[in-house]
Amino acid sequence: MQSLRELYKIGKGPSSSHTMAPERAAREFLSLCPQAHSFRAVLYGSLAHTGKGHLTDEAISGVFAPRKTEIVFDCEKTDLPHPNTMELFACAKDGKVICGRTYLSVGGGSILLLGETRQAEQEVYPFRNFAEIREYCQCEDCGLDDVVFRFEGESIKEYLRAIWRTMRETIAVGLRKTGELPGKLHVKRKASTLSLPVEGEGVTEREKRILSSFAFATAEENASGGTIVTAPTCGASGVLPAVLAYLADKYGLSDDTVVSALAVAGLVGNVVKTNASVSGAEAGCQAEIGTATAMATAAACRISRYTLEETEYAAEIALEHQLGLTCDPIEGYVQIPCIERNAVAAMRALDGAELAHVLAGTRKISFDLIVKTMYETGKDLSERYRETSEGGLAAQFKIC
Repeated sequence: MQSLRELYKIGKGPSSSHTMAPERAAREFLSLCPQAHSFRAVLYGSLAHTGKGHLTDEAISGVFAPRKTEIVFDCEKTDLPHPNTMELFACAKDGKVICGRTYLSVGGGSILLLGETRQAEQEVYPFRNFAEIREYCQCEDCGLDDVVFRFEGESIKEYLRAIWRTMRETIAVGLRKTGELPGKLHVKRKASTLSLPVEGEGVTEREKRILSSFAFATAEENASGGTIVTAPTCGASGVLPAVLAYLADKYGLSDDTVVSALAVAGLVGNVVKTNASVSGAEAGCQAEIGTATAMATAAACRISRYTLEETEYAAEIALEHQLGLTCDPIEGYVQIPCIERNAVAAMRALDGAELAHVLAGTRKISFDLIVKTMYETGKDLSERYRETSEGGLAAQFKIC
């Protein structure tokens, strides 16, 4: 498995697969042919269907500016190596193509050149799945966070501190802003409203409202192209920060404790990214929000100092009950149903941790089995429900 630096990335929303990764691919391509007079980008699959709403064209054009860039949205081609496929071409002054590359946006802001596989030297952990990590922890009598610090070194702690600072800053910015999100849906920002006390509310209602306000704040910042942390993606970036910020405020947690929780969450996310997918275009929203919920519940378990068994059970519960979740963003915007879904998932994450704590020792399903099941379920989902905006809410909702 790769470093958590490849899972947690700081960048601009609204989409890790559709904005961050295409921008990253464009920068890499530009470095190969800086002498080009103009560029052309051909987007396929989900990148073509939802590229406008996800600002894919702006991300690519922005890298190649001030040179002219032609963006082609090819929604017809279906024989693709990946649902998020893009071709980049560099052209001379006479229009002749001088260089071309095909890139795959594989989720969480990561890219692969067509035909390329991840190099062995990029692997940091000698594990392929959670079972191997669990066996190591039991043999070494250590925690999941210890695994991260042993294999990544002390430098990962400072990186995770920077991740935590960014998460906190994003929430603070999102809570302050009001008005509408960009785009033709005219979605109002709700985080600031959720942060206000409600007359007559009880303790439970108050805590859920605060937790939800944190998730809304991050998800709304993501939807507006603000700075967020992929956890594991942009579309699901509000879940983990909301849970961490809520628990940090409630219990006065130190940054070191939160860093350990981020490490545990990252390890869980890495298992999914390695053995399945965190791409909504490849496996539906279960791969994004489902993984984010599993990561957040594992973080909550670390903060509560729950056992390894309880942590795996909680992560399994979180992902199992997101199976089949579709990715159907209206008009391609990461707004409806994405923003509310982050808040609901944050509440599910805390519920999953408590349920696993009470029922520890009764588990029948492993986390690895749920990861495998999620991936197979995602592959079986119709393309209409995998970030193409051709099914579900995206097909049913009509703008007046």
